[in-house]
Formats: sequence, C-alpha cells, structure tokens
Amino acid sequence: MESIKNNRDFLTVYRSGKSCANRYLIMYLAPAQEGCEGRIGISVSKKVGNSVVRHRVKRLIKESYRLNENRFRTGCDIVVVARKEAKGKNYSEIESALLHLARLHGMLLTGSSCE
Repeated sequence: MESIKNNRDFLTVYRSGKSCANRYLIMYLAPAQEGCEGRIGISVSKKVGNSVVRHRVKRLIKESYRLNENRFRTGCDIVVVARKEAKGKNYSEIESALLHLARLHGMLLTGSSCE
C-alpha cells in the first residue's frame, strides 16, 4: 500500500472520512481515489515527544500495519494519528490498538467494507 505524503491528502481524509479512537490512536478512514487501491498516512505530533520518540511511535505503527496488511480491506485511505499516551508503548500494545480501530471501522476482512 502507498503512503499519504501531501498535507492536502491528509486534510481530505480528515474532512471526508469517518474517525474512531481508542486510548493510543485515532484512525480516519475515507474512500480511496478512483483507480487507487488505498493509501496509509501516519501522523505523530510534537505533543507525543521529541523526534526520537515520535519516530519510534511512527515505526511501530508502520510495522504493525505492514505485518497485518493482508488482513485489511483495500479501497480506503487510512490516516492514523498517535495520541500522547502512545509514547513509551511497546509493539504489541500499538498493534492491538491499530487492529481494534480497524475492527471498529470494519476494515478487517471479517467485517464490512468502508463504503
């Protein structure tokens, strides 16, 4: 799956998408552009910590998604925003939070589609 890199694309998902949140993460979901199978964007603000901490949280989210990518439905743009509480959490806690949000959105292959 591709990455969302433009601020404009992040804003489109924020505005047109639906959101669900848990203790560590917020997930926004919007239908993908025509002819695109979907993209993922990860946002970690300075409120979470310094650059080392932010990058670690971002890597944990990215790796959690990568290892579970085959369980996610395609056709949706996903933006994951880390909350302050994600600081210092280990991989299994972040992965659990990501899969929980995917389940709430119906993004896992056992759920319904995003449309």
